[in-house]
Amino acid sequence: MILPSVIDAIGGTPLVELSRIRDELGLEGRLLAKLDNLLPGYSKKDRAARAVIEDARASGDLSEGQTVVELTSGNMGTGLAIVCSVLGHPFVAVMSEGNSPERARMMRALGAEVVLVPQAEGARPGEVSGADLALVDKAATRLTKERGAFRADQFRGPANPRAHETGTAPEIWDQSGGSITAFCDFIGSGGTLGGCARYLGPKGVRLYGVAPERPDHPIQGGGYGMPELAHLAQVDLAGTVTVSGHDARENARRLARHEGIFGGYSAGANLAAAIDLLKGPERGGTVAFVVCDSGLKYLSTDLWEDAA
Repeated sequence: MILPSVIDAIGGTPLVELSRIRDELGLEGRLLAKLDNLLPGYSKKDRAARAVIEDARASGDLSEGQTVVELTSGNMGTGLAIVCSVLGHPFVAVMSEGNSPERARMMRALGAEVVLVPQAEGARPGEVSGADLALVDKAATRLTKERGAFRADQFRGPANPRAHETGTAPEIWDQSGGSITAFCDFIGSGGTLGGCARYLGPKGVRLYGVAPERPDHPIQGGGYGMPELAHLAQVDLAGTVTVSGHDARENARRLARHEGIFGGYSAGANLAAAIDLLKGPERGGTVAFVVCDSGLKYLSTDLWEDAA
């Protein structure tokens, strides 16, 4: 089948059973990984990017050729760069200097203008805090006004969770034959967890958020300590699993070594949480999670240092 554009390749990623990790750790139950790291922009954010732009064009909120602006840790920006390049919209990605440089290079290669915002005083490179994100949001708001642009607004816009409610979640449910008992996801914008909850919750699947155990952590793309996450406002979570930066790192490496799946920090955090769930409240069940992005986006970080 020949697709009309790369946008049509967004979705339909494989669901893989992690039997080698299960057996290595002696777990009771099943671990299922949704490989959204294989999407065109190497992250699950491609789904939200496509939905946001297509919805805005359909409603008239985004005019033909109008500039799009969005704050990003790099993944949403990459997805938007891809979609905007195909549909003819200039795209401006606004990102903290604390994010890995691979992300900015990839967005620029896809035609985006990348505006890097200095981190807050006392911040550490590679660790983006809530204070850093607030500075990025301020810059994105200013640029949106100055350019007469459309703001993609992944933290508040309804298209983000809807992409996962109508795409990610039904795919996981159908691919698993309706066998999953729990789903967990690292909380960034909350779109994946919120959207999947709308579809999977009524089917009896228990939903868990995944969060860093400390404010200072290397898991880019989330854990900002934001008090309001609109996409999770009406979500009934079974609980939240906290994960250390060390455990996220080690489980990203475990995913690569034992299953050949090259994911990033958040994928490691999700795997760590899924393992904890199978050891605890979900023992004997089937826990699914998303491999949120590719390990290629972390080659300049400590994720793969001495990983052999």
